[in-house]
Amino acid sequence: MKSFRLLAPVLLGAMVSVAGCSSSDPEEKAVLANMGAQQLYDRAKTSMEVGNFSAAAQTLSALDSRYPFGPLSHQVQLDLIYSYYKSGKPEETLATVDRFIRLNPNHSDVDYAYYMRGLTNMESDSNLFQELMNIDRTDRDPSKSRQAFEDFRRLIQQYPESKYAADAKQRMVYIKDRLARYEIAIARFYMRREAYVAAANRGRYVIEHFPNTTQVQQALEIMVSSYEQLGLTELRDNAMKTLKLNYPDSDFIS
Repeated sequence: MKSFRLLAPVLLGAMVSVAGCSSSDPEEKAVLANMGAQQLYDRAKTSMEVGNFSAAAQTLSALDSRYPFGPLSHQVQLDLIYSYYKSGKPEETLATVDRFIRLNPNHSDVDYAYYMRGLTNMESDSNLFQELMNIDRTDRDPSKSRQAFEDFRRLIQQYPESKYAADAKQRMVYIKDRLARYEIAIARFYMRREAYVAAANRGRYVIEHFPNTTQVQQALEIMVSSYEQLGLTELRDNAMKTLKLNYPDSDFIS
């Protein structure tokens, strides 16, 4: 029996449900305490169906605590992962994911757990307000994106036939571009500080590790400019030759 699953790409952070009863509500706790396992699960499913993921998470958490080894335990944990994610609770989501993977490494839905781990880390690196306001923050710490990339890589490597693999690959392409943009942002910072060796090294890193991203042209331009400032004529000419060959319309050339 499977409930909710997330497969198609989504606008991360835009669909988080914030409705639901507070976990500190004593009346709600009393109601949950008098329910059996199936009643609790039916209540959680109803909450999920109407988009009240905060209430669903509360109910599922109570169910998971009271019946950790019941017949519904695996499905409860999977639905709890999804409900925490949709409620905008990344720490709880990751903790539940890691527990499920640790206790059920051979479960048929463990690929879903890895997928949700990647989504959660990917979303943790985003800032919806800044994106909506077109605020460029490519220089922010990309550690969560790196972790998400690793989560998706592990999913594809271990479960290549997973129905989540195709979407994971698409997300990895986006993450690689995000990481490349971070390197370019740092390289430009070094350029402003006249730290040309460091800037050139960042540009070369993009060429070597993110060759299929949209940032390669900027990386080459930074390398040309840095080598020029350092008086490294041969390296400058090689970078310029590559730039002309691959990006002949670059304003930097003219």
